[in-house]
Amino acid sequence: MIFFLVSSMIANSQEIERKAPEGFDIPRSGIAKGKIDTVAYNSKSVGTVRRCLIYTPPGYSRNKKYPVLYLLHGIGGDEKEWLKGGQPQVIFDNLLADKKMEPMIVVMPNGRAMKDDRATGNIMAPDKVKAFADFEKDLLNDLIPFIEKKYPVIKDREHRAIAGLSMGGGQSLNFGLGNLDYFAWVGGFSSAPNTKPPEQLIPDPGALKNKIKVLWISCGDNDGLITISQRTHDFLGKNNIPHIYYIQPGGHDFNVWKNSLYMFAKLLFKPVEISKFNKYSLLGMPAPSNVRSAKYPQILPDSRAIFRVNAPDAKKIQLDLHKKYDMVKNNEGVWEVTTDSLTEGFHYYSLLIDGLAVADPASETFYGMGRMASGIEVPFSGDDYYAVKDVPHGEICIKRYYSSVFNEWRQFYIYKPAGYDVNINIKYPVLYILHGGGEDERGWATQGKTDLILDNLIAAGKAKPMLVVMPDGNVETQGFGENTLRAFERELKQSIIPFVEKNYRVDNAPGNRALAGLSMGGLQTLYAGINNTDLFSYLGVFSSGWIMPAQSALADAQYEFMKKNLDKINGNLKQFWLAMGGKEDIAYNNCQAMMAKFNEMGVRYTYTEYPGGHTWPVWRNNLYNFAQLLFK
Repeated sequence: MIFFLVSSMIANSQEIERKAPEGFDIPRSGIAKGKIDTVAYNSKSVGTVRRCLIYTPPGYSRNKKYPVLYLLHGIGGDEKEWLKGGQPQVIFDNLLADKKMEPMIVVMPNGRAMKDDRATGNIMAPDKVKAFADFEKDLLNDLIPFIEKKYPVIKDREHRAIAGLSMGGGQSLNFGLGNLDYFAWVGGFSSAPNTKPPEQLIPDPGALKNKIKVLWISCGDNDGLITISQRTHDFLGKNNIPHIYYIQPGGHDFNVWKNSLYMFAKLLFKPVEISKFNKYSLLGMPAPSNVRSAKYPQILPDSRAIFRVNAPDAKKIQLDLHKKYDMVKNNEGVWEVTTDSLTEGFHYYSLLIDGLAVADPASETFYGMGRMASGIEVPFSGDDYYAVKDVPHGEICIKRYYSSVFNEWRQFYIYKPAGYDVNINIKYPVLYILHGGGEDERGWATQGKTDLILDNLIAAGKAKPMLVVMPDGNVETQGFGENTLRAFERELKQSIIPFVEKNYRVDNAPGNRALAGLSMGGLQTLYAGINNTDLFSYLGVFSSGWIMPAQSALADAQYEFMKKNLDKINGNLKQFWLAMGGKEDIAYNNCQAMMAKFNEMGVRYTYTEYPGGHTWPVWRNNLYNFAQLLFK
């Protein structure tokens, strides 16, 4: 019994096979071989007799029933394209010899459903392109009934699969996902633009989740059609539909398609482990934060990331991303590492090249940690609220102003909602939002995605159109004490707010003015906001709280002020909104201690948590939720 348990643990911990082994497509001697035949069937849909190829496995017997895979070709091929370019019978024979595949019948039809179905002349002619869509009727009404009458097959959806390359990949997704009562296993290899948009392809995500066994989407990383696969994958991810998204080195060719066929065929007609779906892909997609045309860093489907840097003369390189990863150099001087799975959204990182922290030249840089650093954006299923959508878009501008407090020119970023420059008689409420330590006025505009969050909220009617002012909260003094906080309070009251209200169409009633900030900006909000509830009716404090014991004197002074002005504070503030990134947020304990004091005094506030620690993904979500409460 102990031996069995240990053996099971070892088997379960083994890595899955992520690509076809060497020689998978080379005929072997000494193994049983299947058979390829050409057969004809009468197609009432097309009005002619049509041909297809049939693979029957080694030991085929009419006394046994088999599952069926329908395997489709591309726009320039016919029923023989797979045979000529991919020799699928060799792949199947080798898989069966290794006991990696279930015995099955494989049907390779002509997917161009027209009387003259040869790939001659202009293969892109409208009637020939239309014939690929028309094949759905021929497949369902003529070919499948013919196969199920002539061959000993299992006649249910759980034992029927469809897959194809390029145009056939698009057909497979269209026909397979459009006919879930027929197919439980669907594979698109390098699917072409004939693939329906995801919203049409999957009108009912719930039905797909319940019925699909394996949905396989694969493509080569150098294939110009990869965007078709990517958009389908993105939609599936956002709707939490299990699927395998498999990216491999290569272009639009049979090297890619043969490997995809090998990987897909292994999974068919047997129990599958959905938990492993995200483990298959060889490569990921370039991170959204990469500079133009940079392939790395890449995000894998399981949210791990691959980093590469070309530095042949370096002695040691580490990736500094939450923790330090040692990178490994290959024979060409390229260093690489694959990280653990990364949490959602935005992360700062650096390359440590022989001990020197530098920005990755392949990634966009952001001002954070007190310097320019690289950043990587990790997509996740819940990031739709800051996606670029077809909605009216506002704009972010940079505005210089002269500070009478600091006696210097400074600047802020300002978001103006869609229609601001058109609707010249409308006055807008204003949210003043502050960045954290080591950042500046660029933080909310770039890392925070403020414009996209507000665009989408306003378009959905979830937030009032508003101006958002993102000032520089840095004060050039030693330390971060009351003098620093008082100086920024004066800057806000004497320079920034007057300038904004003079130069922009602002409704300057207190009920139309909000102040919020993260971390250091949260402390500035506490100080300036609580002291000026006649100016601000809404306060948002993200991942912050008086730092104890270092700021105990500051905190005690504010608590004393709050006790004396409790009725005014509770009466003036329509929202006093505190948010944390869960217990892993470095400000969590400070915030809990502060809220205990608020409770003791009777201060009215709202508290919420969003997991993620002291990071931009948390603060983006804070803005998304806080903005919906404002000016209503």
